[in-house]
Amino acid sequence: MNRKLAIAMAVTGLAVTALVAPLLTLRATYGARTTADEPQYLLTAISLGEDQSLDISDELADERSRDFHEATLPVQTEVQDDGSQVSPHDPLLPLYLAVPVLLGGWVGAKLALAALAGALASAMVWVAVRRFAVPLGVALLTVACFSLTAPLALYGVQIYPELPAALAVTIAVGALTGALRTRGLVVLGAAVVALPWLSVKYLPVAAALVLVGVVRLWMRGDRRTVAGLLAALGGAGLLYAGLHLLWYGGWTVYAAGDHFAGGELTVAGSDPNYLGRARRLSGLFTDRGFGLAAWQPAFLLAVPAVVALLRRRPAGWLALFLPLAAGWLTATFVALTMHGYWWPGRQTVVILPTLVLAVSWWAARSQPARVLVGAGIAVGVFMLAWLAVETWTGGIRLIIDFESTTNPIYRLWRVVLPDDRLEPAGTELLRALWLAVLGGLAAWGWRSGRTETRKEVTTWLANPSDSSRSLPARSPSHSRPPAVATTTARMSAP
Repeated sequence: MNRKLAIAMAVTGLAVTALVAPLLTLRATYGARTTADEPQYLLTAISLGEDQSLDISDELADERSRDFHEATLPVQTEVQDDGSQVSPHDPLLPLYLAVPVLLGGWVGAKLALAALAGALASAMVWVAVRRFAVPLGVALLTVACFSLTAPLALYGVQIYPELPAALAVTIAVGALTGALRTRGLVVLGAAVVALPWLSVKYLPVAAALVLVGVVRLWMRGDRRTVAGLLAALGGAGLLYAGLHLLWYGGWTVYAAGDHFAGGELTVAGSDPNYLGRARRLSGLFTDRGFGLAAWQPAFLLAVPAVVALLRRRPAGWLALFLPLAAGWLTATFVALTMHGYWWPGRQTVVILPTLVLAVSWWAARSQPARVLVGAGIAVGVFMLAWLAVETWTGGIRLIIDFESTTNPIYRLWRVVLPDDRLEPAGTELLRALWLAVLGGLAAWGWRSGRTETRKEVTTWLANPSDSSRSLPARSPSHSRPPAVATTTARMSAP
């Protein structure tokens, strides 16, 4: 690895961890430091660390949650015939947190997640530079814009599988856009298998990543490798299903929950209104409370960036687009709600690295995009800092009433954003106006991109190491650096 890149990654990871870690002191509600599913993950981590068991019945009986959840803990588990209670959440996150919880309690758990936030930032820098030919300066600028602001910064200290899943997706993208030989296949397989063990809701994203790998291998003629990969993943799937039947009493963890009386699939809703859910396609960006752009307007740059990516189709584009589409559609049509007792953007965190990498790739080729990304750092950090200070001083609580913030930027910004939850007067007009804005951003992205030739795209799918491009170390001063098309460098496999 280039020494300059290695140093930049290390500094980025340490800086993000150091700046995110203090946020662990923010109280979620007036009666708890954690809320919703967080106590369940912590109790399972305590049980794994102390008893090497998923059964949290003794932790519930001893009220072990009082350290981080003073209020009465909502019931999520169903008492089994043998008296055991297993939290209806996949076990990989509690397993990762077991030792940190054993050593440092809930603080240790949140510090362990803050470390993953730093690792995610470092990984995104590496993938942007080594896989998508982004100059180091632009990669650092873009990663800082999104890693130091909501929602990634806040999920770096919240006990949810979202940020670990985002790291797994980043690692998988890095593997898919490399040579995809033995080591790359092992890395890809490990990342893909980790996703459902973090949460079964990540299966569509995992399947999209596998599909990209299969297409790549098939087009270069590695039929035997395709068969081997699918066989290995099939075996992992059988193991997943078997252990879930054994531990949770069903195909998914939801079988162990007390509030899925209608069956495991009711986790997606007992009578889903898919037409109504379709508004989330834009609402995940623009909802005034739970939209990504409400708390970091720079996420709007993802629209032109992804459109430009689709038009240009550079090496690796499919590894970004397919998991992004799978995750976005899951958050739109499968998730029970995009609103809830958590920080906004939860359902999209898993695929946010694909958006960050797309924006980074586009910003390397667009001077206006780089300026807007820089402005996004200032705005996003200011909004997060204001919210943190308000929470520290007791003015509000992070999860229960964040929309009550006195932040002047947010108070003005929310007026022009639609409310997809309450349907107040004017919401339909605002939604229509924002659809027009998003359409305009997409048009900007389309104009700024230029289509790669079919031969170049096919070459990457068959053998990326022969078609990858590297940019000069310094950031270009114009929107279309000629070095993109002329400078080549063989990228090392993951």
